[in-house]
Amino acid sequence: MFVYADNASTTQPDERVYDAMKPYFMDVYGNSSSLHAMGRNALAAADRARGLIAQSINASDSEIYFTSGGTESDNWAITGVAKALEGKGRHIITTSIEHPAVLNSCKELERQGWEITYLPVDSVGLIDLTQLERSIRDDTVLISVMWANNEIGSVMPINEIGRIARGRGVYFHTDAVQAAGSIAIDVKHNNIDLLSISGHKLYGPKGVGVLYKRNGVKCSSFMKGGEQERGQRAGTLNIPAIVGMGEALKYACYNMSDDNAKIKSVRDYFIRRVRADISDVKYNGPTEDNLRLCGNANFTFNNVNGDVLLARLDMEGICASSGAACSSGTSEPSHVLLAIGASEDAARSTLRFSWGKYNSMEEVDYTVDRLKAIIAELRESTTLFKTIKGEDKYV
Repeated sequence: MFVYADNASTTQPDERVYDAMKPYFMDVYGNSSSLHAMGRNALAAADRARGLIAQSINASDSEIYFTSGGTESDNWAITGVAKALEGKGRHIITTSIEHPAVLNSCKELERQGWEITYLPVDSVGLIDLTQLERSIRDDTVLISVMWANNEIGSVMPINEIGRIARGRGVYFHTDAVQAAGSIAIDVKHNNIDLLSISGHKLYGPKGVGVLYKRNGVKCSSFMKGGEQERGQRAGTLNIPAIVGMGEALKYACYNMSDDNAKIKSVRDYFIRRVRADISDVKYNGPTEDNLRLCGNANFTFNNVNGDVLLARLDMEGICASSGAACSSGTSEPSHVLLAIGASEDAARSTLRFSWGKYNSMEEVDYTVDRLKAIIAELRESTTLFKTIKGEDKYV
């Protein structure tokens, strides 16, 4: 059996999305900046997708800018605001568990002289709103807090953060890459100034994203070149991907209630089976449904090397993750797990299972059965090794 339980990394495109994209590869392949009929048809398709996305988050069409993905959108929001408002102030607030696209953008700004406050989180990955408010200074120009964490699934109090930011006259950006399609987004109600989305996280194509910028927000352009995207982001539009993203977000929002209920039932069954069948495990992140993404399950399997476990699961046809896909090339333990108080050993013994709308209960049974057997084997091997070395317990 093949089991794909890594939907937080990327999702299988919806067939309806794929069908909508196909004509823009081979039939309507014109450059959307061209003035001839095929170019105009391509531009019209992009504008339709722009309208679908705007409607899905309660924005205006003129506030939607297409990018190459969530990373570019995050980079643009943070560096664009920093450059546009550097005369007003050079202080930005974010959190210790942001995606690397946010953290590394902030670190680059630090090298250029900006000051960054990295808010700590509690044991389930949530910030303290009082601490956030106290961190705002006269020279603070931006607050960037992710809507939902990609590793442990914690959902931040976005409405309250937006209210605080708007009340203090500070721009608020949220990385909604994991939230879009799973959580209802209303940029006006939530007082959001900038928001990042990525197509491939919501059953759409890779290589396309969106930056929502509220009209009137001061944010420097990101790509230099032509006049695409109203002169704010140069480069020929990726029409097939843009069409796909618009369709994907439309379907995700329309079916959100039913899809979330199904995904949650699969996720909860997995959690129950892991806890019942495998000893010495720790469930990381919030336990309340309203504070956690419906498909996320993050477990520490004590006394097991996570990378070895991941490789063994892969051999059994099971796809999971040891953390953020964007950080898979590093040997460092997860910064998210360390931020919630996990030891380095525990962080290296942790796997994320992210379930989606195409998963089934049968896949959960297969996954837990294989997990149980592999973990027992790995722990037995560890015990034997320690016994040979003259030790009588795990380290």
